Amino acid sequence: MASTTAPSRNGPAGRQDTQPPHAHPSGPSVWRSRLHRWDTKGTPYALVAPFFLVFAAFGLFPLLYTGWLSFHRVSLYNVDRAEWVGLRNYADLFTGQVSHYFWNALLNTFTLGVLSTVPQLLMALGLAHLLNYRLRARGFLRTALLAPYATSVAAATLVFALIFSPEGGMANWFLGLFGAGPVHWEAGRWSSQFAISVIVTWRWTGYNALIYLAAMQAVPRELYEAATLDGANRWQQFLHVTVPALRPTILFTVIVSTIGATQLFGEPYLFGGQSGHQGGTDHQYETLGILMYDQGFHSSMLGRASAVAWIMFGLLLLIGLVNALITRRLRATQ
Repeated sequence: MASTTAPSRNGPAGRQDTQPPHAHPSGPSVWRSRLHRWDTKGTPYALVAPFFLVFAAFGLFPLLYTGWLSFHRVSLYNVDRAEWVGLRNYADLFTGQVSHYFWNALLNTFTLGVLSTVPQLLMALGLAHLLNYRLRARGFLRTALLAPYATSVAAATLVFALIFSPEGGMANWFLGLFGAGPVHWEAGRWSSQFAISVIVTWRWTGYNALIYLAAMQAVPRELYEAATLDGANRWQQFLHVTVPALRPTILFTVIVSTIGATQLFGEPYLFGGQSGHQGGTDHQYETLGILMYDQGFHSSMLGRASAVAWIMFGLLLLIGLVNALITRRLRATQ
């Protein structure tokens, strides 16, 4: 006679589960769990490791080696024989025999930065505002903005050197239409810096305009519709809707352009021709980058050139610190 047994929580009658309900897994399941955990935590580090290895080899090591060289007197042609001089290279730059060239280069870097950055960003903002409207051939115009950025520094500087040439240059021809006399653009301090800033502005305005345009397209249309209902015209919408919405982007472009101005080298070097390695015959547009090149490759003072490089690095850190402080302040006010 068959008998039935009522089921219990532990299974059929006569069978006892010896494993507690919250026991830890063992055997292959443990290894699978560990491999999953290692994969989850370790894979991101493994993927980014090649970048940091390359950066350590080609970025961090040259930076530290340059810092070591800045405390030595060393020739470019005999790097193995370095003589420890402590802070003498920095003292030479600040108060020594080449201090005049250093302070002149620092001032030129600042003035060239202002002359090229301010007009460049203002024109980029205006171009982006115009291209944000529905225009014919809008795609072509946006693409054409990148053409100067895609042009090499050498080609652009060669063209502008011809434009600002004292002998038949287009700039002097244009001034002649208004009765102004010819200008020797490369010889004067302000005229040469104006010509170089035109080259920099021409190359980078379109690039910044596209950054502003991308940020403008992210501004909610409801804000413009509300401004239109309030009676605001195009200019008032630009001032009170577009510019406040683009404030973080404007800050980003200002910082990036300032960093670029601090490292300015190609345009003044190529604009000067044979005297480009010293920023003109009278150092009238010598920047910190030009001074570093001149000290390292023409004067063979590699230690002093390394000191200039580290001063430029300190300026970049200072700019980054100012950027962080302003960004924190902007976030606090929002």
